[in-house]
Amino acid sequence: MSILTLARRNLSSRFLYNNSSKYSLSLTRGFASSGSDENDVVVIGGGPGGYVAAIKAAQLGLKTTCIEKRGTLGGTCLNVGCIPSKALLHSSHMFHEAQHSFANHGVKFSSVEVDLPAMMGQKDKAVSNLTRGIEGLFKKNKVNYVKGYGKFLSPSEISVDTVEGDNSVVKGKNIIIATGSDVKSLPGITIDEKRIVSSTGALALTEIPKRLVVIGAGYIGLEMGSVWGRLGSEVTVVEFLADIVPSMDGELRKQFQRTLEKQKMKFMLKTKVVSVDTTGDGVKLTLEPASGGDQTTLEADVVLVSAGRVPFTSGLGLDKIGVETDKGGRILVNERFSTNVPGVHAIGDVIPGPMLAHKAEEDGVACVEFIAGKEGHVDYDIVPGVVYTHPEVASVGKTEEQVKALGVNYRVGKFPFLANSRAKAIDDAEGIVKVIAEKESDKILGVHIMSPNAGELIHEAVLALQYGASSEDIARTCHAHPTMSEALKEAAMATYDKPIHM
Repeated sequence: MSILTLARRNLSSRFLYNNSSKYSLSLTRGFASSGSDENDVVVIGGGPGGYVAAIKAAQLGLKTTCIEKRGTLGGTCLNVGCIPSKALLHSSHMFHEAQHSFANHGVKFSSVEVDLPAMMGQKDKAVSNLTRGIEGLFKKNKVNYVKGYGKFLSPSEISVDTVEGDNSVVKGKNIIIATGSDVKSLPGITIDEKRIVSSTGALALTEIPKRLVVIGAGYIGLEMGSVWGRLGSEVTVVEFLADIVPSMDGELRKQFQRTLEKQKMKFMLKTKVVSVDTTGDGVKLTLEPASGGDQTTLEADVVLVSAGRVPFTSGLGLDKIGVETDKGGRILVNERFSTNVPGVHAIGDVIPGPMLAHKAEEDGVACVEFIAGKEGHVDYDIVPGVVYTHPEVASVGKTEEQVKALGVNYRVGKFPFLANSRAKAIDDAEGIVKVIAEKESDKILGVHIMSPNAGELIHEAVLALQYGASSEDIARTCHAHPTMSEALKEAAMATYDKPIHM
């Protein structure tokens, strides 16, 4: 453990993050209780942010009701997003491995085929089990669950059109808006969830399309393109910008794109979709360079629109009670997740910040801690991001481009998985670990990993950044051998000194 890190560390203190990126020290904690029959907390939305907020509120002794329009808990993430997509990513990867890698390991068979209904059934079973699990957690923690569409009558009253067709009014001292986000539409393109699909439709295709065009080279588009590409689709990704996943560290982004291209995914960058024609048997896209120029056409059987997401606040009646939003429709909140309307709060995808399920969960916990008189804590500079392709790409902290823009003197340490014994042993060694640290103090500023299970490996780095660790701290920490995690240790060694195995 370096002296620098020991000097920085103070485990008895907590830091509070607010939207102006300033930190204040918080050392006291208090509790609130309710003597009223009305709810202390009403949460609108049962997604990762909403259901976690509801459970935490109940655990803190607050009378809590959660309202969810879908009729099943878990929100977009569990029902038509994170969970079903990861189920299909895993299943399609197993199929791809059986086709292309098993023979190298001495596992041979005459043929392998896809049973798409069975694959979809496995996905649906996972979703169903998890949604029922959340309902069980509500019962365990005594959270009242109302199935229906909620809208504001006043800052303390929510009218709910229930899924049974009735209407009721739910009252609460504190209302938390956790309604999440929706697919961003594109002008002139109508999503029918058959030939032109959103991520929801891409998770429920009944046939493997011969040609799939993905509009947008972000996390979701690349993940869903990977699923169907492994199952046999010819995948072409059309992206308006010059790079895929623009938030990713530039060096890893380039390697990542080359890896996807080796997997036969095609890219048309700096390209604009002008129009989509569905009058024929397939879909015909008209394209042109983003900067303008001659138009070309591209044909597909299915088009996936994956151009991002927007906050979902439709029908909530925010204008009725005067809740302020920005130009993008995001609800404006202060450092305590409070809107400009007293008693009304917002978390997750409906407020500024990364649209990630785990970020929404942290928002939810912090928000109800504030409501309960405690001190919440979310550091948006230390929210990990993961692309669940194969290999995965995971990151936390700043990219090299961001560090350069800040004018910070820094050092970079890298270590390839080709030099990692575990990766070589399992014949899955494509990838790299990159560590960025401040030159003078050696404090870690960012870590970026492309590898199998990078989404699991990144959390050592998340914890390191959370406690202000140096690259030497990781380098001097004993890592089990042989493991993929040793690549992070070696990259840290390369940052402050020299690696051993390269």
